[in-house]
Amino acid sequence: MGLLVIACLALTVGSTSAAAAAHASSASDCWYKGSGIPAGSGIPPWGFHASQSFPAGGSGFAYGWGDVNLNTNWISGKICEDVHGGDRPSNTIEVSVGPQIGYHSHIAMMWGYPGNLIKTSLNVIASTDPRCKVGTSGRVIMYASYNGVRSDSMQFLFDAGCVDQDHLYHGPQVDAQVPPL
Repeated sequence: MGLLVIACLALTVGSTSAAAAAHASSASDCWYKGSGIPAGSGIPPWGFHASQSFPAGGSGFAYGWGDVNLNTNWISGKICEDVHGGDRPSNTIEVSVGPQIGYHSHIAMMWGYPGNLIKTSLNVIASTDPRCKVGTSGRVIMYASYNGVRSDSMQFLFDAGCVDQDHLYHGPQVDAQVPPL
């Protein structure tokens, strides 16, 4: 399967200086080009990789990983997304995930199947899309089906300026690990 890197979302630690923001605008920290879920550092970690075709002939690749503690509704990590083709130039974004989980469930139903679900916030920390500025907020809905079903999904929803990065990745080409309670 050919992998396209869509946008890169990364965990930030501490405050962001002007120099760090300038470095982040290049989205240079989006490095994972493998297949499978990127290695996370948490127990249990969350992670995913996904490719998808979009309307108007575009396509993308996204991946992310990080730590999670469902007992305290805390999550961290990064997500990267590269989008190519269609009516827009190729671009990459990188976002930090969390830190607060807005909602999580081990008995969620999506796409007609039970699974684990996490909803949390995003913050753009790097972007090659001139309309999607560093600091823009958004949210992600992470869903991992279970019982042997492959109907996982990741949906990105951003505030004004980054709406071109709103994408749904869904289907057997999405491999997600969203931990249970």
